Amino acid sequence: MGFDWKATLAAVAPAIGTAIGGPFGALAGTAVKAVLGLGEDSTEEATAQALAKATPEQLLALKQADNEFKLNMQKLGIDLAKIDAEDRASARQREMEVRDWTPRALAVGLTLGFFGLLGWLVAHEPPAGSRDILNIMLGSLGTGWITMLAYYFGSSKSGDSAIKTLGAQAGK
Repeated sequence: MGFDWKATLAAVAPAIGTAIGGPFGALAGTAVKAVLGLGEDSTEEATAQALAKATPEQLLALKQADNEFKLNMQKLGIDLAKIDAEDRASARQREMEVRDWTPRALAVGLTLGFFGLLGWLVAHEPPAGSRDILNIMLGSLGTGWITMLAYYFGSSKSGDSAIKTLGAQAGK
């Protein structure tokens, strides 16, 4: 399990992080690559590595790029929050119509995995050399669990930002 660059991006630059997986992903990706000094044709792996090694100055520049991105989207009449809300609503609507067991099974698996690993880490000393990997796994499971809660119970925009920030910090 590697570095979750998208969670970090969403915590540092929420507008770009929201757009990266949607119809404006190429535009958002261009902004990220420019800040990190990557070429237009760089891979997702190169972006992840560059973001993992980003300097405080680059993170600040990414935050500024996020503000510019938001302003540009507003000038174009594009509401990223509305697109994000519609995406969540369509996922919930799909579940109501299809009644698929997969989201529930994933929710149970995430809950058992998150609290199981958390309990194990409290009760045991991690083997030598595995502490970082276990912390990354715990952070990823925690981020997934919080996202699952937001899916089933909803979230506010301010809560969403806090969740992304906490998830990114837990993965470090």
